[in-house]
Amino acid sequence: MMITPYLKKIAGFAALGLIFSLACPSAQAASRIKDIADFEGVRENQLVGYGLVVGLNGTGDNVKSIDFTKESLVSMLDQIGINARGGQIKAKNIAAVMVTANFPPFGRQGSRIDVMVSAMGDAKNLQGGTLIATPLVGADGNVYAVAQGQIAVGALSARGNSGSSVSKGVPTSGRIANGAIIENEIPFELNSLKNITLALRNPDFTTARRVSDAINALIGINSAKAIDPTTVTLEIPEAYRNNVVELMTKIEQLKVQPDQLAKVVIDETSGIIVIGKDVRINKLAIAQGNLTIRISEIPFLSQPLPFSDGQTVMTTASAIDINESVDSKLSVLETGVNLQELVDGLNALGVSPRDLISILQAIKASGALQADIEVI
Repeated sequence: MMITPYLKKIAGFAALGLIFSLACPSAQAASRIKDIADFEGVRENQLVGYGLVVGLNGTGDNVKSIDFTKESLVSMLDQIGINARGGQIKAKNIAAVMVTANFPPFGRQGSRIDVMVSAMGDAKNLQGGTLIATPLVGADGNVYAVAQGQIAVGALSARGNSGSSVSKGVPTSGRIANGAIIENEIPFELNSLKNITLALRNPDFTTARRVSDAINALIGINSAKAIDPTTVTLEIPEAYRNNVVELMTKIEQLKVQPDQLAKVVIDETSGIIVIGKDVRINKLAIAQGNLTIRISEIPFLSQPLPFSDGQTVMTTASAIDINESVDSKLSVLETGVNLQELVDGLNALGVSPRDLISILQAIKASGALQADIEVI
C-alpha cells in the first residue's frame, strides 16, 4: 500500500509518541478506596417535612383555591391561641411548602444542616419568605430535625400589570443554609462492629478483588473477601477491635486501580460521545456515501534514547487513509487500531457528530466494536 504524505505525517507523530512513552512510562490511574467505595452504615439519611412560608410580597398561595394551605394556616393559628375558624381568610403572603434535607452520618444534637424548600400550591415566588418551624421526619416517622429561617431563592421573576412576565430559574424553590437544627441522633457505634462492609460505587469483579487484596496487604492477614462485584467484607482484626476508626482511616487511604468495562456512551440529543480507554475495534473498512476509510498499521523501528537502557524494537504505527473519491472501493484489512484513532480521523475530516454516532452504531452492529454502546 502506498504511503501518502498524510500517512507519513501520522506515522511520524505515532513514532514520536511511542518513543516518548517508552522513555517516560505513564503513571497508573490509581484511586483511593474512599473515592470508589462506601462503608456500610456510614451514609446520609433523607428527611422531609411540611410547613408554611410567610412574609411573601403577594406571591403566595391563593387560599381560596388551595384548601390545604388554608387549613394549615388555621391550624397554626389555633396552636398560638388565635381562633380563625369560620372567618374569611384572604392572605396572599403565605405558601404551603415541602422541606427536604439530608441527615449527615453521625449527626449530633445541636448541629445544623441545610434544607431545601419547594412550593406545593400556586405560589408564584418564595423570595423574601420565612419558613415557620417545621419538624423533619425520617423514613421511620421519627422527628430528627426542626427547620426554620429565611429562604434564599437563586432565581428572578417579575410580572407587569398587563400580564406580561419574565422569569429566570425556578423562583418557587429555595434553600436555607444551616436552616435546620438536629434534635435527635441516629444511634450507630463503630467500635461495636465485628465486621466492615464496603460497597463499590461502580460494581466490578476485578476492582472488588483489587480492593480486598489491598486491604489484606495492609493488615497482613487474609481477612478481606470480595463476595460479589459490589461488596467487600472484612472481619475486624483483634488489634483494631476497640479502634475501628483508625482501621477505616487506613483503608480509605489505600490506592487501587479501578477496572472498567469497555463502553461507548452516546447522547443523541446533544451529539456528545464518550469513549472508554479500553474500547477496541477489529479489522474493518467503512464507506459512508462517497467516503471510504481504511485503517492499517505501518511497521517501523523504535530506537531508544541515547545512554538509556532501552532496546531497539520493531513496532507499528496506526495509519488512517480517508478517501472521498466517488470511485472509492470498500477494502477489508487484516489489522485493527484503537477506536480513538478512528474517531480522530473522522473528526479531522469534519464528519458531524450525528454521522459519527451512526458510524459507531453500524460498527457495533457488524460485531467489530469490542465494547458496549449506551445511548442516553
